Amino acid sequence: MGRAGSLHRPVLPLRLHAQQRLAYTSGRLWLEIGPAAGAVASGLILLVSASRPAALLGAWLAAVSGAWFAVGGLLGPIWRGHQVSAGTPVGGAITRSLEQIGFFTGLGLAMVFVAAVALGRLTVIAARDTRAATAATPPPAATPGGEPQPEPAGSAAAHR
Repeated sequence: MGRAGSLHRPVLPLRLHAQQRLAYTSGRLWLEIGPAAGAVASGLILLVSASRPAALLGAWLAAVSGAWFAVGGLLGPIWRGHQVSAGTPVGGAITRSLEQIGFFTGLGLAMVFVAAVALGRLTVIAARDTRAATAATPPPAATPGGEPQPEPAGSAAAHR
């Protein structure tokens, strides 16, 4: 995720840190490793979950991870008190822009989109779910003669 492209020979010459390929910094932990771990965990949850609430948790985790990829570098200084950086971009202005979009912002937006699709699918009640719920509920008891029955004395409706 994120910067996994720096682990092998890149197709495009996009990279952070001019000479170091796998340099560990706290910025990489907060901006790359954390959201990537959340994205992998959310994908596994969505793949293996058999219940809708568990799948919803996975979808929300994916949305938060994607949002963090997109805006984590901007929000980092709020809680850390200083600039959080994954590294120094190498190249000119266009290359730096492509690195930011490809490694963080674009990836985060794609993850949020996929999470939104999963959330939308999981929150809509399917027609088969409605049929199953209707079949499981017993029909209302018919009153003899079609007349309404009085409410029991202790019920809340009797005190209106």
